[in-house]
Amino acid sequence: MDVAITKMSSKGQVVIPVEMRAGIIEGEKLLIIQNDGQLIMKKANKLDSNLMADLEFAKKTNEAWKRIEEGKGVRMDFDDFIDEMKKW
Repeated sequence: MDVAITKMSSKGQVVIPVEMRAGIIEGEKLLIIQNDGQLIMKKANKLDSNLMADLEFAKKTNEAWKRIEEGKGVRMDFDDFIDEMKKW
């Protein structure tokens, strides 16, 4: 595992240290995931369909928990819940 230190500019820009740039070309999209104080960066073109589906599910689950914590949860029977899940 390689480790490097960088900093964020006043404009929110972060420089990837030169020793970490191998295989990254100018204009390439990078995915950044924030989780409990961690930032994880991955090449966006290397994502498989399962990861994209997992990320979308995680996003929707997180949004649902926030609504529940705010008292905005919705109660429904099992079949209605399954029908709603199929819309995702």
